[in-house]
Amino acid sequence: MVATFRRHSLAGEMLVLQLAIVVVVLLAVAAVSLAQSQATFNRVEGRRVSALAEQLAANPLVRSQLVRPAPGEALAPLVLATQAQAGVTSVTVADGAGRIVSSTNPTVVGERMRLGPGTGRGRGWSGQLTLDGNRELAAQVPVLGATEENLGRILGTVMIGEADPTVWQRLSGASSYLLAYLGIASGLGVAGSWLLARRVKRQTLGLEPGEIAGLAEHREAMLYGIAEGVIALDPQHRLTLVNDMGRRLLDLPEDCVGQSLTGLGIEGRLRDVLSGTAAGERDEVVVRHGRVLVMNRMTVTKDGRSLGSVTTLRDRTELARLEREIGSFRSSSELLRAQAHEFANQLHTISGLIQIGEQDEVVSYIRALSRHRQSLDVTLSRRVRDTAVAALLMAKASLAAERKVSLRISDDTALERLAPEDAADVATVVGNLVDNAVDAAAARDDAWVEVALRQDASSVEIAVRDSGPGVAPELAHEVFSHGFTTKAAREGERGIGLALTKLVCERHGGEISVANTPEGAVFTARMTVSHLPGTVAEGAAR
Repeated sequence: MVATFRRHSLAGEMLVLQLAIVVVVLLAVAAVSLAQSQATFNRVEGRRVSALAEQLAANPLVRSQLVRPAPGEALAPLVLATQAQAGVTSVTVADGAGRIVSSTNPTVVGERMRLGPGTGRGRGWSGQLTLDGNRELAAQVPVLGATEENLGRILGTVMIGEADPTVWQRLSGASSYLLAYLGIASGLGVAGSWLLARRVKRQTLGLEPGEIAGLAEHREAMLYGIAEGVIALDPQHRLTLVNDMGRRLLDLPEDCVGQSLTGLGIEGRLRDVLSGTAAGERDEVVVRHGRVLVMNRMTVTKDGRSLGSVTTLRDRTELARLEREIGSFRSSSELLRAQAHEFANQLHTISGLIQIGEQDEVVSYIRALSRHRQSLDVTLSRRVRDTAVAALLMAKASLAAERKVSLRISDDTALERLAPEDAADVATVVGNLVDNAVDAAAARDDAWVEVALRQDASSVEIAVRDSGPGVAPELAHEVFSHGFTTKAAREGERGIGLALTKLVCERHGGEISVANTPEGAVFTARMTVSHLPGTVAEGAAR
């Protein structure tokens, strides 16, 4: 039977359970009604039988006959008349010794009367007694002498009993409309249970408990088994779901589900992406607590009603680190490509001068190229003693020249050799800032980019100026969290450069900022670095 019950549909189980609840409620109501009926019977009938017993005990015939021999014959007509007139179940009279001398039940004559507490001491009593197997509500009153010879003496006891009503009698006596009430309540309960079962069926989309449990298990397996973070928000921007990876990537507390974005302290760019203010068709890049995150938000709707949103998060911090490592090789290859292109142009020029017989011009041209190259090499080698950063600037100078942008090194530049890991990070920041500056300035005439590297006892400051249009004031505080660059403005996803730059600076306990000048934009980055033994930066405080 249990197996059959479990095979029922969810709506059927709900209907059966509701009907069981209705039955229990009806039984409870019936029990309360019976208890109230019993209390009413004891109160009303108890007063009535007590009054009848007192009236019979005060009857002069009873008082006079109880002191005479064989009082039963004289009292029998009075006992039967009292029963008939009062409509009680039993009337019994006992003498002073407690022996029954007259009763409506002749079989008990001669037996001892069962007395209630206190009756033998001249007080009356009323309560439940079992007489001849039947339970009765009885009242016992002592018969007191009224003549001079026996004044105040207990002559005997009068008992009048009323049989307890049956359960059916109590129900019918509780209220003439009780059965009608119970019937109406039963009908309403059945109808309500059926409607509730239908509603539950609709709300669960027709799924049964086993199917719902299966869906929940599959959801848990999917959410906590994937390598990406997943965050779900309701229309009021409260978290309704987040897996372990999502909580770890955003550094959220264990009890974050149910809290709002404001309550979790999520503001700025991250809040814009999660709430949909900044979400677009492409992935969005966000920097959060030292991590470069790529987020994709999708709005969830059903029947034209918004249910909230689901956002997936991918950690691109490791990928950004690999890109930074590959960047040094890419810079070298770009330098070789640019130099090969430059040398090819120079060789073509020399070849043309030789063909037209201008040998003196050839010599002058080669000397001018040599002086220019030596000037650039001497400037970089004198001011930038770290070979990795110097090589990067050489490469960027050649690439900028191809785009007709002049890359200058500031006169106050002074950078000594750095530890290899610091040199790689400084090169990353310089390369990203120079690339963005060249892109911004390339569209203008007489374009230039100026790089200044300043070093003190514990940090390096990198300042990159350009002759571009500058950064819009409304974006000045968001370009790094947005991952925005001039390339990103045109190509969307390539805007990770500045986000990576900010991440590198923060990892070194520094910062990066941008400001506009009359000539263009200036990006300033500061980083804490360690020096190689025995090196002192030029221009550093001594």
